[in-house]
Amino acid sequence: MVARQEISAWRPPVAGIVEVFHAHFTEHTYPMHVHDAWTLLIVDDGAVRYDLERHEHGTPGDTVSLLPPQVPHNGSPATPDGFRKRVLYLDMTQLDASFIGPAVDGPDLVDPVLRRRVGQLHAALARRGDELEAESRLALIAERLRGHLRPRLTTGTTGTTGTTGTTGTTGPTRRGVAHTLRELLDERLLDGVTLAEAAHLVHAHPTHLVRAFSGAFGIAPHQYVMSRRVDRARNLLLAGQPPGEVATAAGFYDQSHLTRHFKRVVGIAPGRYARTATTAEQPSADVS
Repeated sequence: MVARQEISAWRPPVAGIVEVFHAHFTEHTYPMHVHDAWTLLIVDDGAVRYDLERHEHGTPGDTVSLLPPQVPHNGSPATPDGFRKRVLYLDMTQLDASFIGPAVDGPDLVDPVLRRRVGQLHAALARRGDELEAESRLALIAERLRGHLRPRLTTGTTGTTGTTGTTGTTGPTRRGVAHTLRELLDERLLDGVTLAEAAHLVHAHPTHLVRAFSGAFGIAPHQYVMSRRVDRARNLLLAGQPPGEVATAAGFYDQSHLTRHFKRVVGIAPGRYARTATTAEQPSADVS
């Protein structure tokens, strides 16, 4: 089978939505990565399998998947013909950090009404001039998502070591080291930091540092940094900045460095990704 991919991405003029991303992949496999935003995913054809907090999940039927920010996940086709998906990346104004743990516990929501509303929102976002409709539909979707997640807050959730620190076999010292390193990586995202320097600043052996971080968050430190830089690059590309400038602005060594990691995470070269962004009307997709 010849690998196929069709991708379009754009930033709509609708508050709360960081990016709209439509893709058809037959073979592309996402590595473990993180996003700064909530990932609201529906699959129109085929199915996706993915790992989140060391548990395997899938996207059959009328499922709406909600993947929380800063929690590593991957993704790959679960059917021979791949999958066609539509994604909305939502900022924290739509769902605050208190919902991250409940979303980790149950990211796949079987809710035909929610699925239909998400499809309607995508259709509204594809039409310039319908921003008020999109804002209204987004408000209803966010309310319904909170309705799914809020009961888990009151009944207690297993949470995620990487986000809430409520579960896991790692001791408090290791968790403390992991979180301190993540803060350092976030602070030095663009300039970077060597493992030796990080070990000195965190007061931990380099090997312990890597193991603690990977054990706490399910992703290696270098994967975390690169996926966050790719997220930054996506934002800059959608804002119209050329790939050569984006590479430096997002913390990559050069454009080839950006291209290598961008293709690995997103499935397309940054230049092609930027060209999918347009101010023209986006094609509508099935919203049933």
